[in-house]
Amino acid sequence: MDQMTLLGRPVADEILERVAAELGQLKDGGWHPKLVSIVVGEQSAADVYIRNQRRAAEKVGIEFEERSFPASVTEDELAVAIRALNANPSVTGIIVQRPVPDHISIKRLQSTVHPLKDVEGMHPASIGNIVYNELDLTPCTAAASVTLLKRTGLKLEGLEVVVIGHSEIVGKPIAFMLMSEGATVTVCHHMTRSVSAHSRRADAVFVAVGKAEFVDADMIKPGAAVIDIGINPISGGDGETRIVGDVDFQPGSGVAAWVTPVPGGVGPVTVAMLMRNALVALKRQSQSYEVLYSS
Repeated sequence: MDQMTLLGRPVADEILERVAAELGQLKDGGWHPKLVSIVVGEQSAADVYIRNQRRAAEKVGIEFEERSFPASVTEDELAVAIRALNANPSVTGIIVQRPVPDHISIKRLQSTVHPLKDVEGMHPASIGNIVYNELDLTPCTAAASVTLLKRTGLKLEGLEVVVIGHSEIVGKPIAFMLMSEGATVTVCHHMTRSVSAHSRRADAVFVAVGKAEFVDADMIKPGAAVIDIGINPISGGDGETRIVGDVDFQPGSGVAAWVTPVPGGVGPVTVAMLMRNALVALKRQSQSYEVLYSS
């Protein structure tokens, strides 16, 4: 069987190129994007992702500022800081980096970000819009995953899709996004009786469970597309740590027609989608100001 590795970098580069071109036009009109990244406590787990965000922002011409808070900061103090950013017209997008300390509700912080500055697509209003097929500002990882499936050329109308994992920021948004495209979607989770029985019949499988190499070749239909969203550090016999996905890549790639590698698959496209969302947010804000000052 012919098999193709769905690399994220070429897709991400195309997205960033389009974003840079559109941002250039907005800048000519006096609109200048600025992202503020909120980091709480020690964020070594997110360091690489934050560096990639900064690099992508610089590439497309977006100012990127990092604001760090100690792990002892209270939820109320963070909420006040976010409201100040909401009110600051020079800030056009707000990112709340994960993870946050246990005493802080990430949901509350995301709810505090104004929907017009919600470049992560995590505000309840942004999530809810997906149900109404409004897909221009969606969670970055979910949007990246669906974009990679589209790169296969498979017709989404009527496609049998299984999503393994039903988180609010990945699994559920993917399911609703695909349904809006006409796909038939089954969502599996920890209470699903036989995940493999569902995944083996699917034309496309999305996996986001956070379990290293959870999906093996026996769980994949020959010729299917497999989008691996997992990022799992594992230690080898030599003591070295490597990153693997939720799919056992080598055996799985022998069965699937398309498969995303980890790293190098969904990750780069996720960062590019953040920049695309920053563009969408800037457009929305410019339109809101035009309506406000023309009335």
